[in-house]
Amino acid sequence: MNRIFQVYIVPAAVFVSVVMGGGYGTGREVIEFFTRYGLLGGLFGTLVATCVFALVLACTYEFARVFQAYDYRTFFKRLIGPFWVCFEVLYLLLFLLVLGVVGSAAGNILEQEFGISSYISMVGVLVLVVALVYFGREAVEKVLTLWSIGMYLIFGYYFLEILNNSEVDILQSLTRGSIEPGWLQGGILYAMYNLALAPVLLFSTRAIQTRREALLAGIITGVVVMVPAVLFHISYAAGYPEVLEQPVPNYWMISKYTTPLLLGIFLVALLGTLVETGAGLVQGIIERIEAVISPSGDKSLSQRAKAAIGVATLMLGALTGSLGIVALVAKGYSALSVGFALVYIIPICTLGVVKVIKARSETT
Repeated sequence: MNRIFQVYIVPAAVFVSVVMGGGYGTGREVIEFFTRYGLLGGLFGTLVATCVFALVLACTYEFARVFQAYDYRTFFKRLIGPFWVCFEVLYLLLFLLVLGVVGSAAGNILEQEFGISSYISMVGVLVLVVALVYFGREAVEKVLTLWSIGMYLIFGYYFLEILNNSEVDILQSLTRGSIEPGWLQGGILYAMYNLALAPVLLFSTRAIQTRREALLAGIITGVVVMVPAVLFHISYAAGYPEVLEQPVPNYWMISKYTTPLLLGIFLVALLGTLVETGAGLVQGIIERIEAVISPSGDKSLSQRAKAAIGVATLMLGALTGSLGIVALVAKGYSALSVGFALVYIIPICTLGVVKVIKARSETT
């Protein structure tokens, strides 16, 4: 049972937890990449994204297993050789962008609900990220896994509340909903930029030992990561089209359609999710640095060094967050998606598969 948990649940939970903060926790990404293409068009977009996620993650997990590449520097050196540095540049830009979304979302919520300065809120969340990273990889994995399970329960409760309290016939709205041009592109772009996080989170796949486990774990992660997107998109039918203009759609939906109790639970859960998103990203950076310092893996950074790395990167993320969440999501993510497609998505599904097959033939 413990092995099943490590092989199939942990990779999915870690990946979902990092995606949750900027996208599912706030709902802004679901709006930008799915709902704005119409209620029915957005639903089609989620199906496209699910297929892309499952395919690419299955290839990624198997490639990492075959070549024992559990940090993104080693992974891309094996995949695209000297061009690995291209991913590094793109990832650092995405890293700052996601941290900016995390900080900006926290600032928006606490300022609206409690009147706390958005800048103070942003710094507070980023400090908690550093504290979590300080305790190391195992602590990050455990917290991300448990919190993700908790968030799934809260998301499910939210969805049921919307269905019960909304005056709109959500099912009828979906079936009669519009299909706006761009839903296919939206689904592909959403998957592409979120998949860029996968090589950074490979530390969570070390328990995978066989090809079957790698492929199944990838498919499970791809499906699991899209469940919240589907539920949120469906729930937005209750507040459509006003929800499209909200900086933090989930907060707006819960405030309008559910109970104060759920709003309070959601605020605590969302802030925790924003913290775990930042922690997962920073841990990926630390894994990459440790791979350079000690290729054999027998040495690791001190806790102080990890905290220092967290402080430095999160300060840059806070500066990025000052630009505002709507602008960050609408402009930043789409621009980076094309770059990640060229250096990761396309290579892992073509060159990566060839290298895995070749490696297998050489060992038999």
